[in-house]
Amino acid sequence: MKMEDAQLIKGPFIARIAFHKVLEKLEEIAENDVDYRADYARALLKHAAASPELRDGIDDITQIEKHAPLIRNLLADLFPTALTNNEIKAATIPFFNLTFNHTARFQNILSAAGTDFDINIRNMDEHQFYVFCCCLVLNSYYGYHFDFNKPLFYDIPDAGGIMHHYRILYNGDFMEIIPTDKAKEITPEEVEVLMDNFDDLALWKEKFPEESWLVKGFGMVTLYDATTESAISNLKSNLLISEEFDELTKDNVEGIFRSIYKIADLRIGFTEVNTEDNQFRMAPFADIKSHILKDVNEMDCGAMFCSDSLDEILHDKKYLIVSDVEKFLEENPEDAELAHHLLAQDIKSCILAPIIKNERFYGFIELVSSRPKELNSINANKLDYILPFLTDTVERYYGELQNEIDAIIQNEYTAIHHSVYWKFREEAMAHLRQQKNSQNFKEIVFKEVYPLYGQIDVKGSSTARNQSTEKDLVLQIQKLLRLFRFIFDEEQLPLIEQHIYELESVEDKLRDALKADTESNIQNYIITEVHPVLQHFDTANNAIHTRIKEYFNSLDTKVKMVYDSRKDFDDTLSAINKQMAALLDEKQKDAQKFFPHYYERFKTDGVEHNLYIGASISPKHQYNPLYLNNLRLWQLQVMCEMENEYYRIKPTLPYELDVTSMILVFSSPISIRFRMDEKRFDVDGTYNARYEVVKKRIDKSNIKGTNERITQKGKITIVYSQKKEEQEYRRYIQFLQHKHLLGNVIETFDVEDLQGVTGLKALRVAINYKTSQKKEGAYTYEDLLHELQQQK
Repeated sequence: MKMEDAQLIKGPFIARIAFHKVLEKLEEIAENDVDYRADYARALLKHAAASPELRDGIDDITQIEKHAPLIRNLLADLFPTALTNNEIKAATIPFFNLTFNHTARFQNILSAAGTDFDINIRNMDEHQFYVFCCCLVLNSYYGYHFDFNKPLFYDIPDAGGIMHHYRILYNGDFMEIIPTDKAKEITPEEVEVLMDNFDDLALWKEKFPEESWLVKGFGMVTLYDATTESAISNLKSNLLISEEFDELTKDNVEGIFRSIYKIADLRIGFTEVNTEDNQFRMAPFADIKSHILKDVNEMDCGAMFCSDSLDEILHDKKYLIVSDVEKFLEENPEDAELAHHLLAQDIKSCILAPIIKNERFYGFIELVSSRPKELNSINANKLDYILPFLTDTVERYYGELQNEIDAIIQNEYTAIHHSVYWKFREEAMAHLRQQKNSQNFKEIVFKEVYPLYGQIDVKGSSTARNQSTEKDLVLQIQKLLRLFRFIFDEEQLPLIEQHIYELESVEDKLRDALKADTESNIQNYIITEVHPVLQHFDTANNAIHTRIKEYFNSLDTKVKMVYDSRKDFDDTLSAINKQMAALLDEKQKDAQKFFPHYYERFKTDGVEHNLYIGASISPKHQYNPLYLNNLRLWQLQVMCEMENEYYRIKPTLPYELDVTSMILVFSSPISIRFRMDEKRFDVDGTYNARYEVVKKRIDKSNIKGTNERITQKGKITIVYSQKKEEQEYRRYIQFLQHKHLLGNVIETFDVEDLQGVTGLKALRVAINYKTSQKKEGAYTYEDLLHELQQQK
């Protein structure tokens, strides 16, 4: 098989394995030495003379196997037998996946890996292989000194399947690079162009065509097991172990970069990128410099970079490399702002490398030097090895920073809705940037927002709760009376007779309406006086013990009381609240897509919710009154759907309860302020407080001049104060009637005056609990929204 056929990746080289330099050395020994070494050299030369291809070059891999014993003898001085079980060594052509004349240890490693294993250099793709071969030509033939070396590894599993990582070291003393008739002469100007275009593979292939250079000879590859390499461990320790990205860590990292790049004046920096706001920001690390921002804390991304350069670093996630800033300025006048900014800081070459982890763009690391061409597209590839450790550190630090911000928000503001989270985060970040010298946190205020309030309330919940409690108390007293009368029949004890009398008195009280403290007084009497008597009753009568045990087994294990009817009520209320809240939360996900708005809900005897929408809630979005109309219609429709959901689950509930629904309309914009002491949002200002007064009192109000509540089961009530609000909601109702969500009859009435609030009116309409499918071509939800928008 030809040598070229064995190449997995094509390059500019034709490989010919030859031992001419070894044979020339043997000839010197044979002519000049007179001891046994000369005899040994002459003997090897005699054997090699019969195979001229060993001197001229082997292009057929099978010839290596054929001459393996002779090759081993020729290379005996380079592969000492005494070290064969210690060294991991073989002959090779650098960057080619071809090795031969292995030491015993190397051969054992390959054998343990299995016959199906192919040894390959880690992360050596066609592009890198080709450019590295070209750089080898530039260095060895033309005398340049491109530092293209980066750590190379073989990943080889052992017999147990554990992957070992071996660092590769090459020796090319027995190789020479010779141009073929396809080779092109490379000028210094072309070298400068290549220096800045590592990524342009076509350019490299143009200057170094395939098979245009001959590699004659052989190289030696030496491996050492770097799986637990101390240098990597130290690097990880510097980057990953430190609790904070402080000045000491910065100095250590800068020292590591200087050692790797061999640039004494190399400096590092970091610039945070906020992709949402399209801004560069000063990183919240202690004293770390940003060469992009210099003396400012933040700037728009477009203020420093032209669109092409910005796209390269932000969108393509590629390194931005400037090997000569002055030349860059001449050739790219559109980037003059960036170039002048760098030159003002004595930066003549630089690399900006994005820091990305799990699709999140944190910012970019800055490598800068005061000398041109020190940093270029070739040595930028060293970052591929270093950057993962630095990226892990930055990710961890930002994770800890986020936890600290969340802790401030939780401690100072409590849990808040995601629509306004940005405002709280902004304030927490400002507090952290001040090094926490100030303990005063600003109150968060959103001005000019429109409120929406709705509730689905369990009708008569207080009465139902009292009735269920009374049923359980009556049942428990009856059980106790039966038990104590049985005990008294068996053993006529005065204490038992006294408790019978007291329990009968309690039973009489329960026939009257429960007072506020009746439940707690009876429960306290049973727990503290009756139960101790039963628990410590000492008798030899087994029947009494059996009855007492049966009584306690009939009680709830937690409250030690009868908990049957009340449990049915509590379970029913909990199920209603859970189902209604879950439906509302799920529908809210869609509503947030229209326009981000603040949303909160509360579970009481039913589910209440507040919505606030306005430009100040989401300043990044263009607000339009249409979004308020949309949210009002959405709210009305969702309330209908919640009623339908209740109707669906009602037959499965253990307790008979009904619900009522109400919406409060308020068209004047208000301000809401986050109350630091109460950890919640509240209306701000005396005038705005009217809204809260109405909201707290309206659901228990009556129709003016009657004793009829404004809310009724099976109907939804819409409370408003202005004629334009009535007109708006009548259109929504007509639309939902068309969708068969609401009944045909619309009631209109005045609401009784509340303390400090007069002139409220209401619409009330029945809810249809069976909806029909929309017919093709019918008037739609989108039709109504479009009509509203046309009116605006």
